[in-house]
Amino acid sequence: MAETTDDRLRLLIERVERLEEEKKGIADDIRDVYMEAKAVGYDAKIMRQVVRLRKMQPDDRKEMEAILDLYKAALGLG
Repeated sequence: MAETTDDRLRLLIERVERLEEEKKGIADDIRDVYMEAKAVGYDAKIMRQVVRLRKMQPDDRKEMEAILDLYKAALGLG
């Protein structure tokens, strides 16, 4: 029984390690896309914000934008 548990644990750890490697590769690919965008004149920081906004639910995004507008107005950044 202990050997089976040990084998299962080892396999799970190895899966996590493979996924971490894949994640690193994808992160590198994403970084390369942002570098490519920057090379042709796009602002990578703004692109990251747009990506973050697109991930949000429309209602959550509208609420956040309304609160942001309220804070900006309160600070005279209108």
